[in-house]
Amino acid sequence: MTSKVAIVTGASRGIGAGIACQLASEGYDIAFSYPQDVAGAQDTIRQVEALGRRVLAVQADGSTTEGNEKIVAETIRVFGRLDVLVCNAGMYPKGTIDEITVGSIETVLNLNVRGPMIETMCAVRHMTAGGRIVLMGSSFGGRAPLPGLSLYSGTKAALRGFAQGVARDLGNRGITINVVEPGPVNTAMNPSNTQAAAMLASHVATGAYGEVEDITNVVSFLVNERASYITGSALAVDGGLLA
Repeated sequence: MTSKVAIVTGASRGIGAGIACQLASEGYDIAFSYPQDVAGAQDTIRQVEALGRRVLAVQADGSTTEGNEKIVAETIRVFGRLDVLVCNAGMYPKGTIDEITVGSIETVLNLNVRGPMIETMCAVRHMTAGGRIVLMGSSFGGRAPLPGLSLYSGTKAALRGFAQGVARDLGNRGITINVVEPGPVNTAMNPSNTQAAAMLASHVATGAYGEVEDITNVVSFLVNERASYITGSALAVDGGLLA
């Protein structure tokens, strides 16, 4: 099995599906996880297969140890190798600090922080020099422009520190890890044509939402061998929200 293999978590829709298809178009066989969206997973499968690549869809709960371990184990079982890990699965909780609960804190930490940590731990056991890890952060990890983002912003900021530590751990093995931090991106779950979207776009230097392709293009670059000297970095793809 000589084709390179990429895992993309949470790829049944939106940015995750876009990343899976982008990497498939560049010659990667794709394994992806999804929690419950069977119809969306089937659509991603069709798109990847239409690009001539093999694809494995794994239904897994990214907030559990078992789910995080499962996507890596199944990928190795089916494809026999792992070259790229993109930790895209996550959730976007909203609520001010006086409204959230301990339960909501645990849920979000498990999916947004603990999940990528476990997936990375499992994945690097199978990666060789040239391996690439990309964590999907958020520009809200560097700036919280609105109330109600404390929990979400905290989890995404944590990915920056984790990536820096892992970069030190794996630098001598030729494996890189970076964080991509999208600003507001136009997806079915976050459309750019609503009143709330217009308000958020007002915080962006360009005054506009990004498109899925803006994110997939950066991920594509980071997993390429041309990006071998970039590791431990957080790259904002946010139209200047952090400016």
